[in-house]
Amino acid sequence: MLAYYLELALRSLKRSPGLTALMVLAIGFGVAASMTTWSVFRAVSGDPIPWKSAQLFVPQIDNWGPNGRGSDGEPPNAMSYNEAITLMRDHRARLQSAMYQISPSIVPADASKHPINVSGHAVYSEFFPMLDVPFLFGSGWSAADDAQRAAVVVISSKLNQKLFGGSNSVGRTVNVEGKDYRVVGVLNDWNPQPRFFDVVNSGGFSTGVEDVFVPFQRAIAVGMPNDGNTNCNAVPAESGFVGLQHSACVWIAYMAELDDAAAVTAYKQYLDGYARDMQQSGRFGWAPNNRLRDLPSWLDNQHVVPSDTKVSLLVALGLLLACLVNTTGLLLAKFLRRSGEIGVRRALGAPRLAIYAQFLVEAGIVGLSGGLLGLLLTGVGVASVGWVLPKDIAALARVDFSLLVLTLLVAVIATMLAGLYPTFRASRVQPAWQLKSN
Repeated sequence: MLAYYLELALRSLKRSPGLTALMVLAIGFGVAASMTTWSVFRAVSGDPIPWKSAQLFVPQIDNWGPNGRGSDGEPPNAMSYNEAITLMRDHRARLQSAMYQISPSIVPADASKHPINVSGHAVYSEFFPMLDVPFLFGSGWSAADDAQRAAVVVISSKLNQKLFGGSNSVGRTVNVEGKDYRVVGVLNDWNPQPRFFDVVNSGGFSTGVEDVFVPFQRAIAVGMPNDGNTNCNAVPAESGFVGLQHSACVWIAYMAELDDAAAVTAYKQYLDGYARDMQQSGRFGWAPNNRLRDLPSWLDNQHVVPSDTKVSLLVALGLLLACLVNTTGLLLAKFLRRSGEIGVRRALGAPRLAIYAQFLVEAGIVGLSGGLLGLLLTGVGVASVGWVLPKDIAALARVDFSLLVLTLLVAVIATMLAGLYPTFRASRVQPAWQLKSN
């Protein structure tokens, strides 16, 4: 019977090509708009480390007090050097790392080549196992290297290709800011989006790759300056990078791994205990106002998903709904124009279920055709989002197999839903009335 209904549907669609084309265009444009915006929204709202995000936490310590809080009462979204070093020294989490952004120059061994400006972070050794950072060669450095402020470095595969032709460079030397550093590891392709480990500086998204990671205390010792955001509630008493370290300015990102609810509770109690100690010592003149958020909550708090992508998605869904309403009207007009045919079929013994099946198959063909057009328009839309969205975000949108399947499913299911009411009306045609009128 399905083949028979398909034949009837194709004959019907061919009889009114203009109306058929109008319905296909409506579905195609509506589905393409919604799927294009969905591809962007999916990219920016995805969990960057889904297998572990519930165990990764970002602590916030209120070292500025009421005058430095936002209108929502939030403490600073980064840490001062003093707080970060204290938390690292007390080490109340299973794994943890303070970090700050750097942009050193790499001097190639070949004197004929120009220095390479790269981006990266100064971190502790626990950064790599905490974030499950993948390595192509070697590994991160050790805790002993942290303590000794060793001149070691982890580089990206991209930088490794530039400097060493992609070969295993572990044990070789890289000149960073005029000083030699021993390569201990080469990252595999690793560019998580959102850039969750330092959202404050990256804004969550970046097309650039982190090329170098050096020990935190080594970077401090050689005066490798912060290249990220620095926020101060008062002018530092001393100048330069050392003055920044001695100030209450916040410029250091921090992340800790806590395995269960008991560890989270204990860590929050530790943060509040630290704040109370600072209050009793006179350094803080206010009650504890700390925060401890897991990674998904932190990304939400920092508004990593741009509001305009949410608005665009709602607008696109509204457009799809409008297209479906129009398609419903067109199908209703088309089906009711065939009341005579329906009356004859009913008079010959066709049950209402057969009428339902016939016209839903016709609606499904319209949806499938609109979906195929929507696939083409979705590809064009994804390639064009860079015209309306920032480059770093637009680069994340992509057409993959799941998006292709979803586009077809949305088109077919949405059109069949739009055809339910017209099909219901068609199935209610009274054969006696139609035969008398004819």
